[in-house]
Amino acid sequence: MPYGLFADAVLLAHAAFVAFAVLGGLLVLRWRRLAWVHLPVVAWGAGIEFTGGICPLTPLENHLRALAHEQGYAGGFVEHYVFGLLYPEGLTRNVQVALGLGVLALNAAVYAWLWYRRRAARN
Repeated sequence: MPYGLFADAVLLAHAAFVAFAVLGGLLVLRWRRLAWVHLPVVAWGAGIEFTGGICPLTPLENHLRALAHEQGYAGGFVEHYVFGLLYPEGLTRNVQVALGLGVLALNAAVYAWLWYRRRAARN
């Protein structure tokens, strides 16, 4: 079985999920109904960061890599793929909370802008 390909597919889906959580508000500027999908994704992503949890896609990817006789990794997706690129010293709890707050702040700004534009259009 091509478990390595499945693990790569999970990795890509996970990366797309993270990118959508962080930047999806910009898509909502164009397609407002996408907010119904984006807001729960932001809540999930920020919740994982605030609680210090591990997204279920991480163990799935590691399991598929083990089935493919490849090496998995310890920790979470953000810690392994994203944070390792930005901050090689390691992920601290404070930085993890800051990442969650950053996601919320960025998206709150986008949604505030949408609310302002909608309100201005009504007047």
